[in-house]
Amino acid sequence: MTEPEVIPAQDDADGELDGPRAWCHIMYGLHALSAISGVLTSATVVGAFVFGWPSIIAVIINYLTRDQVGGTWLATHWRWQLRSFWFAALWLLVAGLLAITLIGIPAAIMVIVGTGLWVLYRVIRGWLALKDRRGMPVPAA
Repeated sequence: MTEPEVIPAQDDADGELDGPRAWCHIMYGLHALSAISGVLTSATVVGAFVFGWPSIIAVIINYLTRDQVGGTWLATHWRWQLRSFWFAALWLLVAGLLAITLIGIPAAIMVIVGTGLWVLYRVIRGWLALKDRRGMPVPAA
């Protein structure tokens, strides 16, 4: 199995926060706010991430602004965030289907906990890479 390609940052900005990069920080912040609310409240991390207003606003911003970053290293962050959101929603749906049956409830709980940890990992890893001006891995075709 080969390592996914990583698109490095190619900008020469001297530390200033340009428009698209600023939007990316805002989107990671909104996703983090949703995830943290899941940790600090009775909600689950994945539930707060998928159904929380901050994450929903971040996804809307993502779709509205992704044309601005097409072909740049920042496009990998837009893709990373969208894939994180939609895969979390998919796994939450799987957990819901498992929870319908009495036998599937323990499996549903494991899926919810595992997806919550995965969401935290994706938000933290993405935001740290953005801070270091690194693109996110792109799956090999």
